[in-house]
Amino acid sequence: MGQQKIVKIYHHPVRVDPQDIDAMGHINNVSYVAWMQEAAIAHSTANGWDLARYQSFGAGWVARQHRIEYLRPGFQEDDLMVQTWVFGLKRVSSTRRYHVVRASDQAVIAKAETQWAFVDLLTQTPRKIPPEISQSFEVIEF
Repeated sequence: MGQQKIVKIYHHPVRVDPQDIDAMGHINNVSYVAWMQEAAIAHSTANGWDLARYQSFGAGWVARQHRIEYLRPGFQEDDLMVQTWVFGLKRVSSTRRYHVVRASDQAVIAKAETQWAFVDLLTQTPRKIPPEISQSFEVIEF
């Protein structure tokens, strides 16, 4: 069996629904965080690491910090693409970056980053990222 091709930058499509809109008439910040998590999970799954595999391994990722820079507003019924990639890997943590792009004009409406910690699922303590996981992702430094 051949080695799986690594998906370097994952593209996660999103349609902005009414529940994603806040009182100001644009995308609620909570929706951005939800889409970031969805995109991260989908990217991991595309590279062979779905929830079941992490559970059988006894370790997985937890978010430690999110940072979002809102560049332009997004609105109901916008079609978006959440692009995500692994920016850095350390001993027990990873930095993942995101660009949220509006399909109609290709404008980057938000840039974001999440610091993830790799933890033991039973003890919830940091655990060294093993090679079989770190080698499943390519680090892209932009």
